[in-house]
Amino acid sequence: MRYLMMSMASDYAPDDNLYVEMGKFIEEMTTAGVLLATGGLDPNGIEITSSGDEITVTDGPFAEAKEAVAGFALVEVRSKEEAIELGRRFRRIVGDGKSVIQQVFGP
Repeated sequence: MRYLMMSMASDYAPDDNLYVEMGKFIEEMTTAGVLLATGGLDPNGIEITSSGDEITVTDGPFAEAKEAVAGFALVEVRSKEEAIELGRRFRRIVGDGKSVIQQVFGP
C-alpha cells in the first residue's frame, strides 16, 4: 500500500536538531525500503480550473500560506496504521502543525 504523506506549511523555525532527527528518520525509512520519494514544495503554486470549455490558470491555489503543502513523502507500507505511525513520528520530530495522509492508488 502506498501513501502520500503531506506536511502543511507552519511557522516553526527549523533548528540543527530538527535536521539531525529528520535525517535519522529519513535514513531509517530508506534502509527499511519504505520511503519511495520525498521533497519540499514551492508554496507559490499554479491553479488550473475548468468549467465547460473554459480553462482558467491563476497563481497560487491557496488563500492562506498555512493551507499550502510544504513537503511530502511517498511511502510504501503494509497498512494504513503503519502510515499513520510514520506520520505520528514525523509530527513528533517537527512539532506543532498539520499533516495529511492519503492512500495512492494505481500502478
